[in-house]
Amino acid sequence: MDVSSVRVHCISVSLDGFASGEGQSFDAPFGHAGDRLLSWFEATRSFRLLQGMTGGTTNADDGFASRWTPGVGADIMGRNMFSPHRGPWENNDWKGWWGTEPPYHNPVFVLTHHPRPSIEMEGGTTFHFIDASPHEAVAIAREAAGELDVRVGGGPNTIRQFLAADLIDYLHVAIVPIVLGRGERLWEGLEGLEDRFVMESVTTPSGVTHLVCNHR
Repeated sequence: MDVSSVRVHCISVSLDGFASGEGQSFDAPFGHAGDRLLSWFEATRSFRLLQGMTGGTTNADDGFASRWTPGVGADIMGRNMFSPHRGPWENNDWKGWWGTEPPYHNPVFVLTHHPRPSIEMEGGTTFHFIDASPHEAVAIAREAAGELDVRVGGGPNTIRQFLAADLIDYLHVAIVPIVLGRGERLWEGLEGLEDRFVMESVTTPSGVTHLVCNHR
């Protein structure tokens, strides 16, 4: 029986290697980076459709953005992609940055050392909070996804852990033409990663270089 793939889509990185800015807060999910890392994605028709809106670009950037959704049956994300909280949860009122109907529409497993009750949202998204290693998380998510694939989201520390554990089959990185100077790097500690992947890149008129990595 074929094993489902583990995929990373649309992770955006600055020219100096940062996938998140410094100073994350409730009002600034990407810290001082603001929306600069994701402005290419937010401009696309595919992103706007996820938000229930019309319009948006239909260029090559949209072609990459459109691959975010199809074939995914479960998600894994780090705690700080869900919330800026650190340490024990202060309360259980916070339900993420995505409003009442997050764009996932499937089970989402949030990695945390402080598990809490699951949260059912509109549109089929349920956030489950688990204390698990990358291998354990993939096994749990694969069971939930059935025959569909598992998508791993940010933050960069989470993606680094899954890459270090050699669990990623497909990796799409959007290299954005900005310099952040500080924040959290994606590639730290991953020397030689290129040996594990077949890599291709495309630069679009927006100035974004899309790096697509398929595991050998």
